[in-house]
Amino acid sequence: MTAAPRKRLSPEESRDAALEAARALLLEAGPQAVTLKAVAARIGRTHANLLHHFGSAAGLQKALAANIACGVTSKISAAVMRARAGDHDDHEVVNLTFDAFDKGGAGALASWMILTGNQDALDPILEAIHGLMDELAEGHDDKTHSLHEETLQLVLMAVGDALLGAPMARALGLPRDKARQMAVAQLSRTMAEHHGDMEKPQ
Repeated sequence: MTAAPRKRLSPEESRDAALEAARALLLEAGPQAVTLKAVAARIGRTHANLLHHFGSAAGLQKALAANIACGVTSKISAAVMRARAGDHDDHEVVNLTFDAFDKGGAGALASWMILTGNQDALDPILEAIHGLMDELAEGHDDKTHSLHEETLQLVLMAVGDALLGAPMARALGLPRDKARQMAVAQLSRTMAEHHGDMEKPQ
């Protein structure tokens, strides 16, 4: 019995399939499992094919980081914009951010890249967050510095929770979602201040 012919994919489809497989490996087995060989095997492509698209394992990691960052920031942006428009849900903003770094694998991927010396691969995440801040600050120049501080705090809390949240909560006798609760409380205070400032007469 002959094997079915392998479907020809466009370069874009092949690259997207590789990133989807890389993300699945990240979530299933951790960042150390995201190798060119493993991704190639999962999508039925050759190692050479993936080298053509990404150049190296580091290039694959960087592309995966960019893919994750793009999806994360677009969701956070939409949630924040809804909150600003009055459809206010601080829990949604916090949960999207925390889930991205925990369930989405961004925290583990970022820490792995730092430990293996591939810090350049973090650039897409940092650039995406910077772009998100520019978008959220548009028309609110006086709030830009505050937004940057709030984002720094939220992202650091999300990364820390993804990597150490569970054992730290157990050790301190706190609920597992305590860090999320703290982040929601902080964001609620910030949003209240923001709306208060908007309502002040100019």
